[in-house]
Amino acid sequence: MRKIKMLNRVSIDGYFASLNDATFGMDWFVHDPEVDKAVHESGGRMDTLLLGEITYMGFERSWVPILNDPNAPEQMKAVAEELTQMTKIVFSKNLKEAKWENTKIFDGNLVDKVRKLKEETGSDILVMGSGTIVQQLAEEELIDEYMFIVTPVVASEGKRLFQHVKRFGLRLLDTKAFKSGNVVLHYELIKL
Repeated sequence: MRKIKMLNRVSIDGYFASLNDATFGMDWFVHDPEVDKAVHESGGRMDTLLLGEITYMGFERSWVPILNDPNAPEQMKAVAEELTQMTKIVFSKNLKEAKWENTKIFDGNLVDKVRKLKEETGSDILVMGSGTIVQQLAEEELIDEYMFIVTPVVASEGKRLFQHVKRFGLRLLDTKAFKSGNVVLHYELIKL
């Protein structure tokens, strides 16, 4: 069975996004190429990406132009190419078409679709951003592993990652600290 793995940045006080829609909620992130590299190496092979509408629009707006930018840093270009090759499943009631290749839009039952995806053959499945999707999947205990990039910022407001989610347990698999102050925490779900 394929695993669902979640990756999100979180502030020290538990927010995964700011309220600034212009930056897709990422204005307080402390970016660090070493963190990105470590997360990429520890995540394992994944061929499918689950996204909500807002996260997808931000990704498409950010990553697609990097593919064609001759001045883009090689590491960024490699990430853009990897994301482009992944099957992207966007859960949206509003989007009708996608411009980014390998993207499918789905407007049906999220939980049922993800259960079916887990049963299919293929590599593991990644969820990034997409707070409402994370909340729904966490509530149903469908996320197998959680990777948090804890950013050294007290955001004081924003969007909480686990708002309205029942209690569940996690077991620590790995932790890494970086000079930037970011800490990566990798957990697996424990059924309570």
